[in-house]
Amino acid sequence: MSARDLLSDLTEPQRTAVTCTDGPLLVLAGAGSGKTRVITRRAAYIASTVARADQVLAITFTNKAAGEMRERIVQLGVGRGMVVSTFHSLCARLLREYGGRVGLRPSFSIYDEDDRLGVIREAIEACELSTDHYSPRTVQYRISTAKNAMQSPEAFSEANRDFTGREIAKVWARYEQLMHGHNAADFDDLLVYTARLLGEQREVCEELSDRFPYLLIDEYQDTNHPQYLIATRLAAKRRNICATGDPDQSIYGWRGADIQNILNFEKDYPDAKVVRLEQNYRSTPSILSAASELISHNVGRKKKELWTENGAGEPVRVWRCSDEHDEATRIADDIARGLLEGGRPGDVALFYRVAALTRVLEDALRRARIPYQIARGVEFYSRKEIKDVLAWLRVVANPDDDIALRRAINTPARGIGKTTIDRLTAWARENDGSLDTAISAAGTIAAVKSAHKKLKELAEVLERLRQLRRRPVQPLVEAVLRVSGLQAMFQDDPDPEKPALGNVNELVSAAAEYDRENPMEGPRPEGAEEFEGTLEGFLEQIALMSDTDRLDLEGGAVTLMTLHAAKGLEFPTVYVVGMEDELLPHRRAILNGDVEEERRLCFVGMTRAMRRLTFTYADYRTVRGLNQRTLASRFLREMPRDELEFAEADRGRDDGYERADEYEAVSFDPEEWHVGRRVRHPFYGEGYIVRLEPRGRTAWVRVEFEDSGEKSFSISHAPLTFVR
Repeated sequence: MSARDLLSDLTEPQRTAVTCTDGPLLVLAGAGSGKTRVITRRAAYIASTVARADQVLAITFTNKAAGEMRERIVQLGVGRGMVVSTFHSLCARLLREYGGRVGLRPSFSIYDEDDRLGVIREAIEACELSTDHYSPRTVQYRISTAKNAMQSPEAFSEANRDFTGREIAKVWARYEQLMHGHNAADFDDLLVYTARLLGEQREVCEELSDRFPYLLIDEYQDTNHPQYLIATRLAAKRRNICATGDPDQSIYGWRGADIQNILNFEKDYPDAKVVRLEQNYRSTPSILSAASELISHNVGRKKKELWTENGAGEPVRVWRCSDEHDEATRIADDIARGLLEGGRPGDVALFYRVAALTRVLEDALRRARIPYQIARGVEFYSRKEIKDVLAWLRVVANPDDDIALRRAINTPARGIGKTTIDRLTAWARENDGSLDTAISAAGTIAAVKSAHKKLKELAEVLERLRQLRRRPVQPLVEAVLRVSGLQAMFQDDPDPEKPALGNVNELVSAAAEYDRENPMEGPRPEGAEEFEGTLEGFLEQIALMSDTDRLDLEGGAVTLMTLHAAKGLEFPTVYVVGMEDELLPHRRAILNGDVEEERRLCFVGMTRAMRRLTFTYADYRTVRGLNQRTLASRFLREMPRDELEFAEADRGRDDGYERADEYEAVSFDPEEWHVGRRVRHPFYGEGYIVRLEPRGRTAWVRVEFEDSGEKSFSISHAPLTFVR
């Protein structure tokens, strides 16, 4: 397409965002405003007017979004050679090229959450601490938070001078040593190492600034501090940075995203041009009006006036249900009616704040014979048999990956015992080597003499596999399955369905697909020639997989997903389930006095809906086996009532906001049971009564516990004693 053609079907604000090629640009793109079209057209416009395609770097947040953007740009006829990537993929790519400057060899492994926790557990034990007192998950969270603040273990120790803080700093330092020995990086490291590389290696920063003089960053409101540093350092020389995003859709603060990055863009770049995209092409006016009114209650935002030319549509439905079973059944019945009227399952999505709500929803959908899928794509790669195969692939790619090798050694079983592995590990530490080098040297290690033959056979298998070509990947995966003995192990499964073998065959198919996407012939992107299309690239793609990457949105199934996973998607029909205080907004946000991100999360869920939006909440919900009284979400009261259509449950109850003191039919002593009375529960400890509730001819009491929050109990069966 010519430059003129690229602009022909754009609105005036969109055209302005596309053609402003020089200097800093902030595009405030409202939900459903054609942001992806603007980004792709802008990238193509730059590549056809002021730069080559390979001089443009476009960064977004999910593999799915990057893939769609890349495909659109190529279809425009000017994008071949352009780098379109996620932050993590870009950083992995740069570290393959420059990682030696921060202590990483090009074949480094990317550790997932389980691998990282395993190394942290090892570091805790190496520091002679107890994992009972220092939970690996808690330690990992503290370290990750510090990394996102670009702290070092030493800086963390200085900032946390209490005993626990100093001990965690020691664990962190040991963790860094172990990761270096394994030639591995975790997800945080990919960002931190790259930010450090650009900050400390001036010539590298200059080289990359010259390689990518034009920088486009999507979802800028979701950047954390290391990502912010990467972007600003890459753009410092040329200042051709385009940040696209929407503060109203910043929903990842819990994992380090800083909304101030987009709110302060004009402070960082005082000469920045600001373009607002306010026309919504996705939703009906009713949905848009309700969402806009809700988000207007937030203070930390940049004002926009969303509008649409779409048809009026129906009001936003609000269903009040008696409990979670009533809620799930009503949703399933409503979907079934829609399918009978000619609707497609793939047009429907169910969103929820916490994944625990899915069990009852799944039961109802199964009973109604409605096909569904759950957005948790990483689960496939978390299955035992898949992790077993990936462990073998990782030790082929990175001989220093001790975590993977420990898993592979006895999968399939080789009779190499734990004592032998521990002795090999001890030898490796004493000789500043890896477990792989210890296995290769087993014939000279007296402590493992009895296992020498088995270790020699294992070393020969590893060496044989490492001699194979790393590209294409499918034949290599098949060879690993065959030579390692995994194929025979899966085929010997007594289960006639052989589910593990079926999953492994799916992994082989994934490798074949990867090969098709990265053919051996043709030009290859600059800077990553050694890894594009190779085993290392395949493993990297899997390591950086997100929940939505494996979603099938072609129409075959209703989609269930968390509100966080829904970002960037759209569906004709959306149900937002569990619209209750302590669910949405979440209890933690209420206790912390900060519900703005929860409100943004609700806004994101609402604006995924194209034609029909339904909220549901339940009067009672079972939590940890206890049937608890709930309150409708405060967010429902922040929406315009003339855009909402309310429907009650079959058994009508009040809305939970106000309750008359009607206890005539309830048998209890008001002198004993009253608000403020302290009580004790055998599991939850001490608390105090905050509310008394009638339920038909029974009374329930709501108690606030110090550590567990509010719980409800039937007075006639409550395991409560009074604290005198």
